Amino acid sequence: MPEFSFLILYVDNPPASAAFYADLLGRPIIDQSPTFAMLPLRDGVMLGLWSRHTIEPAAAGAAGSSEVAFTVGDAGEVERIHDDWKARGLPILQAPTRMDFGTTFVARDPDGHRLRVFVPQDAG
Repeated sequence: MPEFSFLILYVDNPPASAAFYADLLGRPIIDQSPTFAMLPLRDGVMLGLWSRHTIEPAAAGAAGSSEVAFTVGDAGEVERIHDDWKARGLPILQAPTRMDFGTTFVARDPDGHRLRVFVPQDAG
């Protein structure tokens, strides 16, 4: 069975997006060119940032039609990350909210991708 190894987001400016994610997630940029950049997420999973202007075959999906989700350990961490990301100027699409799956908030990156931080209901 193939192993999951990449999450690729289509972005306007890969170097700028790489700098944004490196700062936001505290991860190093391990590969970068004018049309592609890559950062490690965890356990061999990479975040690829590919220029939406050079991707082949051309992509038709719009940014914001899916989410990148990050799991944290407790609701207090959801609040802390929300406050940090808000202070960094990320647009907040949903303030910290208790939902049927747990506590969550949603922000948006500079390209319009939705970033969800959540703690599952049964964790902490």
